[in-house]
Amino acid sequence: MTGWVYMMASKPFGTLYTGVTSTLVARVFQHREGVFEGFTKRYGVGLLVYYEEHASITAAIQREKNIKHWPRAWKVALVQKVNPEWRDLCNEIAHG
Repeated sequence: MTGWVYMMASKPFGTLYTGVTSTLVARVFQHREGVFEGFTKRYGVGLLVYYEEHASITAAIQREKNIKHWPRAWKVALVQKVNPEWRDLCNEIAHG
């Protein structure tokens, strides 16, 4: 089963959330709609600014754990490297 690691932001350079899922499109929708109580709903984190696919959910979980232990500056640099405009990548994943 494929796994995804993703980062969402409240705004460019704003509050960041790092997560892992096997269903990226559905999970992003859940964050945007505030389906679950928690961090992303509380802080208005709804922009998908980074994602990466992994061959297995196990590999994705390990990568997420690693990223979550990084300093914020490293996470920002990771987003900046692939998405310097901090565009919302939701349409990119929804339309392939």
